[in-house]
Amino acid sequence: MANTTNAGVDAVELLTRQHREVEEMFERFENMTDRAKVSKKKLADEICAALIMHTTIEEEIFYPATREASEDTEDMVDEAVVEHASAKDLIAQIMEMDPGDDLYDAKVKVLGEMVEHHVEEEEKEMFPKTKQLKLDMQALGAEMQARQKEIEASQ
Repeated sequence: MANTTNAGVDAVELLTRQHREVEEMFERFENMTDRAKVSKKKLADEICAALIMHTTIEEEIFYPATREASEDTEDMVDEAVVEHASAKDLIAQIMEMDPGDDLYDAKVKVLGEMVEHHVEEEEKEMFPKTKQLKLDMQALGAEMQARQKEIEASQ
C-alpha cells in the first residue's frame, strides 16, 4: 500500500484508495493456483502488512477523530473496532502459517470476506457520515499519510 505520496489527499480518499488496493490483492490471491505456494505466501504477507497498516491508522487517527466529532458515530466506530480485532486475529494466524497448511487458503478467503464486509460498511455508512462532520479531512489525511509512512518504514 505504498504509493500514497500525493500531498493533500483527504482522509476518506486515502482510506478508500487503500480499500481498492487490498481488494485487488485478494483478487490476485484468489486467482493463484495451489502450486504457487511461494507467491501465495508472499502475497498473503503483503495483504496482512497492508491491513495491519490500514487498521492502525484508522484506530489511531481516523476513528478517534470520528468518535470525538459526534456522538452519532460512536456505535459505528465501536463496531468497526470489533471487526478489526477479528481481522487481526485471522491475520496473526495467516502470518504464522504456510500455504501448504490445512485451512490456509480458507483463512485468507474468510479474511477477504471479512474485509469486504467491513469496507462496505465504512464506505456506505461511516464515510458519508464522517464527511458531514466538522472535521478537517485534509489535515486528517496528512496525519494518516505520515503515520502510514512510519509503519511502512518499520515493516
